Amino acid sequence: MRSIPSGLGRLAATCAAAPRLAAALALLLAVLGLLIIRTDLGVSTDTGTLFSADLPWKHRQNVLRDAFPQTKSILVAVIDAKIPEEADATADALAALLRHDTTHFTAIREPTDSPFLQRNGLLFVDTATLGALLDKMVDAQPFLGQLAADPSLNGLSGALSLIARGVVLQHTNLSAFAPALRGFHATLIAPSETPLSWQNLLAGPMASLAGRYRFVLIKPKLDYGALQPGAVATRAVRAASAGLEFVRDGSARVRITGPVALDDDEFATVAQGAASGLAASLVLVTLWLWFAVRSWRLILPILATLLLGLDLTAAFAALAVGTLNLVSIAFAVLFVGLAVDFAIQFTVRFREASTQHAGTEAALGATGARSGGQILVASLSTAAGFLAFTPTSFAGVAQLGLIAGIGMLIAFVCTLTLLPALITLCHPAPEAGEVGLAWGRVADAAILRHRRPILVAAALLALLGLALLPSLTFDGDPLHTKSQSSESVTTLNDLAADPVTNPYSIEMLEPSIGAITPLAARLRALPTVGGTVSLDSLVPTGQSEKLPMIADTAALLLPTLDVQPALPPDAAALRAGLARALPAMRKAAAILGPGHGFTSLAHDLEQLQTAPDARLLAASRALTRFLPAQLHSLRTVLGAGPVTRADIPPDLAADWILPDGRAKLQVLPARTAQNSAGLHRFVTEVVAVAPEASGAAVAIVRSADTIVTAFRVAAIGAFAAITIILLVALRRLRDTALVLAPLLFSSLLTVIVAVALKLPLNFANIIALPLLLGVGVSFNVYFVMNWRAGASMPLGSATARAVFFSALTTSTAFGSLALSKHPGTASMGALLLVSLACTLLSTLTFLPALLGPATREM
Repeated sequence: MRSIPSGLGRLAATCAAAPRLAAALALLLAVLGLLIIRTDLGVSTDTGTLFSADLPWKHRQNVLRDAFPQTKSILVAVIDAKIPEEADATADALAALLRHDTTHFTAIREPTDSPFLQRNGLLFVDTATLGALLDKMVDAQPFLGQLAADPSLNGLSGALSLIARGVVLQHTNLSAFAPALRGFHATLIAPSETPLSWQNLLAGPMASLAGRYRFVLIKPKLDYGALQPGAVATRAVRAASAGLEFVRDGSARVRITGPVALDDDEFATVAQGAASGLAASLVLVTLWLWFAVRSWRLILPILATLLLGLDLTAAFAALAVGTLNLVSIAFAVLFVGLAVDFAIQFTVRFREASTQHAGTEAALGATGARSGGQILVASLSTAAGFLAFTPTSFAGVAQLGLIAGIGMLIAFVCTLTLLPALITLCHPAPEAGEVGLAWGRVADAAILRHRRPILVAAALLALLGLALLPSLTFDGDPLHTKSQSSESVTTLNDLAADPVTNPYSIEMLEPSIGAITPLAARLRALPTVGGTVSLDSLVPTGQSEKLPMIADTAALLLPTLDVQPALPPDAAALRAGLARALPAMRKAAAILGPGHGFTSLAHDLEQLQTAPDARLLAASRALTRFLPAQLHSLRTVLGAGPVTRADIPPDLAADWILPDGRAKLQVLPARTAQNSAGLHRFVTEVVAVAPEASGAAVAIVRSADTIVTAFRVAAIGAFAAITIILLVALRRLRDTALVLAPLLFSSLLTVIVAVALKLPLNFANIIALPLLLGVGVSFNVYFVMNWRAGASMPLGSATARAVFFSALTTSTAFGSLALSKHPGTASMGALLLVSLACTLLSTLTFLPALLGPATREM
């Protein structure tokens, strides 16, 4: 072990003696690295690759996804509007447009545009609700009959005149007509002539049973050679929707979400954050380097060494993994933030050595001999912190751990080879003044005077950290680490807030449809289950009660609906119709009084009679724009008949049953299970009944379990590996403990701050804690090894200067991550920044107090 420092010194001296050769070899390696990166390095935005496919829950998820490929790699256009008819019309028009675009799309589906569902829709409503709905249809029969024959303002005024005669002659009670009268009045007084919603008019509050959203499911042609494979197809959807009538006038909106859009938006945010973060890191690192080494002739070699190390690390990533994921893409910023520590240590120690040795080559050799071993231990320890994640099933961070871990070793080699060569070529001026920190000596004396109180305070803080450890929360929902401002995420959040469209369901694949029936019954009995959906859900229940109810209503309404409508009247005909209707309406209004809805409507029609032709025609159109479609829908649903499993169309059945007989069951959460805690209870209860369950809810909960397990394994592995490295390097149990004690203290400080700031752990930032074990070791090793060598003033030394400015440069890199627009990357940067601050505080206060007076190494 004693020969390693001298060997490292000879390596640095050799490179310094042949600087041009070393620089030329480094340039050749850099070019080769760039070629490898260009040809072999890619990025995947698929969050599904963040976990090992060998995990049981992940395997079940993949089996289910592959069994029903129609739900894979899709864009989902989510349409909502002021009224249901506008949403329906917009969805129909968008689907029709996209079906003609075979350049960008392979398949288009509109889930509600199914003749089967349109014909049998009423059968899926529970009996009590169906009765109330049919009663409202019957109440509207006087309007429907007149309007079916004349779907215009004339038809409406004719119906109103009949009602008026009933009021005058028989004092008819108009309470059943009140909702319709209010609807007509609201439409006629609206300045923009918003079309009347006949769905809302006929169904009232029950119109919301189908939910507010309409969907178009789109299979895009993906360009896997592009950074965002679905970007072109997404732009085509946006272009098509922008030209739709109700989108243009602001009555409807079309938003895009789904797996493809989520992945594309995720990558756009991550890539933007990674690129800007790396650029900002390099600029700010350069600034801190100026304060650390005070010479451009030293800054340029450091930056060149960093760039070579980054280049070679990226080349290693290309050869080792080929495709980066959404977590491992952060390796570049992490590399800059951590590898710069080695270069700063070497350069600051070189400045100190240049005051003691004549000539640059001799000073570089002495620096390599004195600091090379310390940097080696630091690089090995930091690498161990990263590599501890590689055996875990959290593939996203395992990949980052492998790349960054090897990157630390690459950084060490570059620091001991290229950096000395470039320093020689840049001919820095000899150091003239003190290299250490001026305030460090004062701090050293103060810490020694107050050593006992500092150690007691540290012990109390450590106990507090242990007590708060159970309060450190973990957020396992990957949606929370995505950009919350992206359209795909905001849309998905809106869907999650609606019980009808909540995406956090559980799914399972059973051997046959027969096996689903008893299982579904057991699951529906669970308190966290809101319902189940399967192929048999397409066979309505209670048909023996519902069909006679529908038949009775059909007998009453269909004769009035099955008529040939008259041609649209012109303005003159509309005025004539109003002239015929208004006398009777005035008499009825006088009886009903000024506050009645009928009276308000009579006043509206009085105003229309003298309105310009354009206003009159617009009012007629607003009242009846969607009436023909609603009448057609009524004729269709009133023709419902018995439904069996054999009547289910193949395209609908394909979503629930496979050709080999296997069938899918979907379990929906109850309202009480739609938050984080409820979701965990939901999964626990369902999995206890159906261990093979999969789906979004299971993926969220199980991924959280996988991440927490990975963290524990990595933390234990990193601590064990670092301990072994320290025991081998320091050869003394006491010295190893002196390095590790501040490390544990800084970890507990991090817990305190994270709990105080409410920084939850997630799958992106959990790497921070094991990683800071390696970073903390780097700082502590320098001080402990100097202390062993007899350094009496640790904070006034060149090592302290290097540690201080290394921490500033590293915090700059991590800070750039914290400013990312991507929440996952930002949370990683924030936790790394907090951990680094705690590590620096521990190293500069607790460690000097723990070390006490210096001892000379024997």
